[in-house]
Amino acid sequence: MKVLAALFLSLTLPGAHLASRLRTTPVETVKTRPARKGGIWYFADNGHAVYCYGPVTYVKDVQGGLTRVATFCQGEKPIVPLKD
Repeated sequence: MKVLAALFLSLTLPGAHLASRLRTTPVETVKTRPARKGGIWYFADNGHAVYCYGPVTYVKDVQGGLTRVATFCQGEKPIVPLKD
């Protein structure tokens, strides 16, 4: 009888179900962008390699000449001047 009373008392105490209430949180998964197909690696004017999806075009520079650039590139700059 004492065991039964102790069991009921332990079930009514706050915090008795604390262990059963704790749930394991799911591990956060890193969401990645789906791979885009059709990109090409280019050698940028600053010496780094860049991966771009768009066409290579020519734009006017400050001196009035034309500069060859790659478009729709990954990273900070959407347009990257290319090394000739």
